[in-house]
Amino acid sequence: MDLRLELIVLPVSDVDRAKAFYEKAGFRLDLDVDASESWRAVHFTPPGSECSIILGAGLTTATPGSTQGLYLVVSDIEEARAELTGRGIEVSEVFHDANGVLYHGHDAGDVTHQLPGQERIRGPHPDRATYCSYATFSDPDGNGWVLQEITQRFPGR
Repeated sequence: MDLRLELIVLPVSDVDRAKAFYEKAGFRLDLDVDASESWRAVHFTPPGSECSIILGAGLTTATPGSTQGLYLVVSDIEEARAELTGRGIEVSEVFHDANGVLYHGHDAGDVTHQLPGQERIRGPHPDRATYCSYATFSDPDGNGWVLQEITQRFPGR
């Protein structure tokens, strides 16, 4: 049986502001349905992704900005950061993690699952090791995204 992740619900406080942000970031607008004053769904897909996001009104009771650690995989971290900043999106500097291949925190939220010795080191991983270079950004509500450079997938992926 295949179980494919297709859609992630993002809690936002202002649907139009969030819609403008994701359009600016270059996400493809797939759907904007306004069924009533209390229900609206806006569906976006990041470029090249098979998984989408949906935001709106009446979709979730989660606190706006509470979704963290949404990973966007890129083949060139510096190029991806340059494109997003060129679109007017505020993105952290590229960094690598001193102690691992999975960054466990975010600028806009509390750091979670931080391991001893885990810290951001400025710049991409010195060997440009796959899975090891990052940059972060947040939407206007603080939902947190992580860009992760992957140049070669682990076996089985």
